[in-house]
Amino acid sequence: MGFMSVLSFAHKLIGERLQPGESAIDATAGTGQDTLFLARICGRRGLVYAFDIQPEALALTRQRLDQEQEARLSEVTLLQQSHAEMDDVLPRDLHGKVGAIMFNLGYLPVEGADASVITMTDSTLTALEASLRLLRSRGIVTIVLYPGHTGGDTEARAVEEWAAALPSSIGQTIVYRQIQKPAAPYLIAIEKR
Repeated sequence: MGFMSVLSFAHKLIGERLQPGESAIDATAGTGQDTLFLARICGRRGLVYAFDIQPEALALTRQRLDQEQEARLSEVTLLQQSHAEMDDVLPRDLHGKVGAIMFNLGYLPVEGADASVITMTDSTLTALEASLRLLRSRGIVTIVLYPGHTGGDTEARAVEEWAAALPSSIGQTIVYRQIQKPAAPYLIAIEKR
């Protein structure tokens, strides 16, 4: 048996910390896999906010949620906005109370999607800073990075430098990576103090 994939490990870390009834954010909705995961954990009393700039991503996310027969999903708000705007968009009463925030950076991984539309370093770093303000104590941010595509290596390097410079008084940071394959996706996770 091999190690967990980076996505499975991100889900494991969040599943161990996020509680039913809490709020969570999918900063990059994509195909909706992480949005659905968060909606299951938060349950009927919880809230999930999912951000993406692409209408196609939000449509795929809505379709995934609608196909789910489980009645215990949280209320999900889909927002066609940059994750860099989450600080301004989320209700003020949630600031400092969000249990988990997931980032799955890169591009929309579906056939026919415009691969030139990728997450951008500046907006990602702005969103990560906002994440630290939005999280509750012991809340978690997971960031899946994809250095193997054009622009992904630059973004991954910047996010890693940002996370490494984070004072330990704010949060602790881990990296989960297959070091023999430098272009493979990897995970950075931050638990807020």
